[in-house]
Amino acid sequence: NQMEHRKLRFKKRPRYLVFENNEIMKSNRRDFLSKAALASAFAAAPLASFGREYQTAIDRTPKSSMPSDLKITDIKCGYIRGGHSLFVKIYSNQDIVGHGEGVDATPGTYHLVKIMGKRIRGQNPLNVHRLFETIRKSGFFEGAQSGMFVAVLTAVETALWDLAGKALGLPVYQLLGGKFRDSVRVYMDTALYQNRLPKPEDFATAAKEAVDMGFTAVKFDLDQANDPNKYDRFNWTASPAELQRMYDQMAATREAVGPNIDICADMHGRYDATTGERVAKMLEPLGLMWLEEPIAAENSDAYKKITDSTSTPICAGENHYLAHGFRPLLENGAVDIIMPDLQKAGGLGEGQRIANLANLYYVPFAPHMVASYLGAMASAHVCASVPNFMIMEWQIYFHKNPMYREIVTFEGEAVENGFITVRDVPGIGVEINEEAMRKYAPEGVPFFE
Repeated sequence: NQMEHRKLRFKKRPRYLVFENNEIMKSNRRDFLSKAALASAFAAAPLASFGREYQTAIDRTPKSSMPSDLKITDIKCGYIRGGHSLFVKIYSNQDIVGHGEGVDATPGTYHLVKIMGKRIRGQNPLNVHRLFETIRKSGFFEGAQSGMFVAVLTAVETALWDLAGKALGLPVYQLLGGKFRDSVRVYMDTALYQNRLPKPEDFATAAKEAVDMGFTAVKFDLDQANDPNKYDRFNWTASPAELQRMYDQMAATREAVGPNIDICADMHGRYDATTGERVAKMLEPLGLMWLEEPIAAENSDAYKKITDSTSTPICAGENHYLAHGFRPLLENGAVDIIMPDLQKAGGLGEGQRIANLANLYYVPFAPHMVASYLGAMASAHVCASVPNFMIMEWQIYFHKNPMYREIVTFEGEAVENGFITVRDVPGIGVEINEEAMRKYAPEGVPFFE
């Protein structure tokens, strides 16, 4: 019975197995010798075209080791804007360098960068999420919930994505799961700051300038600390004259650009809930794309009160950190649109998590962006990778301040007709020009040391 069972099993095997083992070995050996002879024939012709092309291909191929052998060797950083813009470079044992940027909550953080660098030195930079969690959880009692810790972690995490993309030959959006769009729409922040006491006609002129440049959306600031009609510098309840000034400025903007251009108004979180409600209601006839941060970031219930009182969309998130910070806004229905700053909210992977969380509540994703073009392109990769992207911030200083063109290097145009084309090259697609940046570095702070 045992012999019959073995025969039955044998018959069910593929036909080539009925040959004796030595027959298979002879056949394989003949194939191997034939292929070896063919290879020798090619090698024996040193002047043949094939040989030259093959050698050229070998010479052009990078001699780096396998991705699994990639290791972080060092992290260095530099600052501009008085320390409010942090640039990080992560170095590797394969001479691949990743670049990242953090903003706003970054002054005085040089040693924090170095601490984070020590915690991941010698590890493989391709494990971006793992390294992010390594740094975040090791800083649990060092402020890793928000603020400076997260802003610096953002710069480090972004540099890891850039390095990983370069090592694998893929753009960052591909590492994030692919893209929904080839380019991202941006709005022009006109930087018509209220401390200069602009008049309604100044708003109109700046709006038309942005539209003439090809932008289909503009943003203006409404908060004015030195408004002569303000009763109290510390109590930010707006007076009737302040409210009228805000309305006149935005009405002039709408009249200047017509009904088909989007307009945003920013209050920088400097008012109280009463003023937020009144401004949102007052501006309803002007059809704003959104009213941004009428109150400070901390109280989602107060935001909900404003949002529920008006048809003007309310937008917030510039000063929220990590996906945890956005959860109350979304769960409470506190805002209509979220605007995380991807240079301080936790990074590109965390930015995608925030966007995907918002998508569960059908809330649009419109990132805040006050960084350099490195930060703008890094943010654009995230915007391309999520379904609920709405629009991203763009700054007039890219066009008027030569520093922002000097401190980075990239190919092609930065923006065209109000859209950024997502770069289809390995990594982010924008490099730091360290030498050009040096002249803008603050004194007394180590510069890429």
